[in-house]
Amino acid sequence: MRQLLQRFVRDENGATAIEYGMIAALIAVVIIASLRLVGSRLGAKFSAISGNLN
Repeated sequence: MRQLLQRFVRDENGATAIEYGMIAALIAVVIIASLRLVGSRLGAKFSAISGNLN
């Protein structure tokens, strides 16, 4: 039982998976933020073009 517990404490596979998950979540947040920023600017640009066409 003691060896099983020591092997569990030394195993780092779970920690690596959590780190990769956190990196993926951070990348997703950056992508979403940049798309929202670009989307709002693009909407404003289309509104300006529409106003100039009328």
